[in-house]
Amino acid sequence: MAGFSLVTVASGAVSLRSEEHGETFHPVVGPMAEARGLHVDGSRIIERAGECARPFVIWDVGLGAAANAVAVLDALAESGSTARVKMHSFDCTAEPLEFAIRHAAALGYLTRWCAPVAELLASGRAAVKNADWHFHRCDFREFVCAPHAGVPRPDAILYDPYSPESNRSMWTLEHFARLRACLDPARPCTLTNYSRSTSVRVTLMLAGFHVGFGGATGEKDQTTIAATHRELLAQPLGADWLARVERSTRGAPLRESRNPGRIPREDFAILQAQINSAVVENI
Repeated sequence: MAGFSLVTVASGAVSLRSEEHGETFHPVVGPMAEARGLHVDGSRIIERAGECARPFVIWDVGLGAAANAVAVLDALAESGSTARVKMHSFDCTAEPLEFAIRHAAALGYLTRWCAPVAELLASGRAAVKNADWHFHRCDFREFVCAPHAGVPRPDAILYDPYSPESNRSMWTLEHFARLRACLDPARPCTLTNYSRSTSVRVTLMLAGFHVGFGGATGEKDQTTIAATHRELLAQPLGADWLARVERSTRGAPLRESRNPGRIPREDFAILQAQINSAVVENI
């Protein structure tokens, strides 16, 4: 069984640390500041959900201790939005959330949501005002190979698994290509994540996403946002970034069978064509 502990991060907020993976959840700024800035604001969830005539669908990948999901619930409650949201959280284990609920008072952000979290853990589903929250205890890599018919395609993906260093298979080109393939082409979708890695951005772009710079969080001056439709990006990657990729010693995409190094010529040509095509479209 994986072990977890409470840690106080630089901002003074309390968060979880996985002893197995050696990683702190939402380091530096803490769970709520990162989740709100990176995911809720980064994907403009409240604004986009309010414009959506049907329920706005969120895939919360890496439920963990539910900080990202709770940030969505908090934002909906604080905004007074009447938008309907269907949130589907994925994780192969409930252990971090079970640990977090036992320490809800210390963590703070869970206290007002203890009842729905307990319901979610017990039954896999919780109704929270205008949000319908589901928990799928499964391997997300397997899910994208054969998505369940009862899970609608997302409008936003909060992508927060462990890092590529300890959970590489959740960041590979093969995995992201399968994820991209199961999205609805008629439903514009964003994917927010905490990475600023060149290789992760290259991987997402080669998988078929448009990719841009995300907002700052903690010690990171930028993060990453990907999208199925380029117009969802405030700052798409461009020629300057592409030049850095060409110079980088770790610009290659993350593949299941190959470690990152310099980007192969054929991969670089694909990126170059994508960015040049986007420039032409904007002229």
